[in-house]
Amino acid sequence: MYIRFIKPILDFVIAFIALLLLSPFFMGVLIVLLFINDGKPFFCQIRPGLKGKLFSLIKFKTMNDKTDDEGNLLPDYKRLTPVGKLIRSTSLDELPQLFNVLKGDMSLVGPRPLLKKYLGRYSAEQALRHEVKPGITGWAQVNGRNSISWEKKFELDLYYVSHISLWLDLKILGLTLWKVIRRKGVSAPQSNTMPEFMGTKEKKI
Repeated sequence: MYIRFIKPILDFVIAFIALLLLSPFFMGVLIVLLFINDGKPFFCQIRPGLKGKLFSLIKFKTMNDKTDDEGNLLPDYKRLTPVGKLIRSTSLDELPQLFNVLKGDMSLVGPRPLLKKYLGRYSAEQALRHEVKPGITGWAQVNGRNSISWEKKFELDLYYVSHISLWLDLKILGLTLWKVIRRKGVSAPQSNTMPEFMGTKEKKI
């Protein structure tokens, strides 16, 4: 009952109210990034959602498009701009995903939507993270986010899938606000982003 009916309604109502309340911050970041990123304030990327269905995730653009001599994009840490780093540290880059929630592609709480190319790298157990809608925040985000290993992240995702409830969602939302205020666990050790997930030693699906 909660997953099929109550959670989608709460997602829509809370996302709509959040967009209204946070609109001054949204517009402020939008204007700044319009100037810094040559008129490109948003970053859109295809990600797998519920049951692996693909959708276009939208975030504020925090990295530039600089390439090497061969035309390949530079590593993430070299393209992350100073303003982008600040926006990430406050999690303001996630604000546009509220529109993904309104569209029904995402939930406020759930496993984070990862890259499409990771789909073939999950073990059968890890793939169960797609049994629920991906979220703007999740159990893994409030328990380490980018400062924990991929294996631990998936373990926490699967815990959420198995224990999803209104109480757990409210707990995660509360902890998320606290984490954002403290700016804790945003970046991986010695890096600005998580390293690429290359799969596990277990049998892949």
